[in-house]
Amino acid sequence: MRIVAGKFKGRALSAPKGANTRPTSDKARQALFNVLEHAAWALPLEDARVADLFAGSGALGFEAISRGASFCLFVETDAAARGTIRDNIEALQLFGITRLHRRSATDLGEKPAKLGAPFNLVFLDPPYDRGLAPPALTGLIDGNWVADDALAVLEVAADEDAPDVPGWEPVDERIWGAAKVVFLKRSQ
Repeated sequence: MRIVAGKFKGRALSAPKGANTRPTSDKARQALFNVLEHAAWALPLEDARVADLFAGSGALGFEAISRGASFCLFVETDAAARGTIRDNIEALQLFGITRLHRRSATDLGEKPAKLGAPFNLVFLDPPYDRGLAPPALTGLIDGNWVADDALAVLEVAADEDAPDVPGWEPVDERIWGAAKVVFLKRSQ
């Protein structure tokens, strides 16, 4: 697995061993970021504040940083995945612009002030078919984690329906292989 574009283009990323995570493929990541870089409704990646929930290897967050994001918070409960994210942070020397939280993405609580401004881009790649996306998306709003114009990028199984979550409005949906990616804008 490699970073597809930006200042770290071609750099290898480690992935956790075993079947507990399923990293987004390089091809799907490239397609996802093409949408983010060219859609009329998308926010600029340059200087974006990013949160990568259910982070796994952190590939989506690292790709965003490579393309100009100013900060990424990785949220992951699995110890092996957190170790892999730490290894990737170290390999890319991203100590000052990343943070790793051992916390459930479905129970974030209130955003700590020490994390700074709210996030304007959030990636969510929960385990498929477990109903984890709605509580995570709701918690982002309830805990003041996201800006008023935030964009969430949710990956679900290709045959799974996109969740209907108050406060989020779907603006696009794509299917790449076994994954469906739903782009959601924060709605007031």
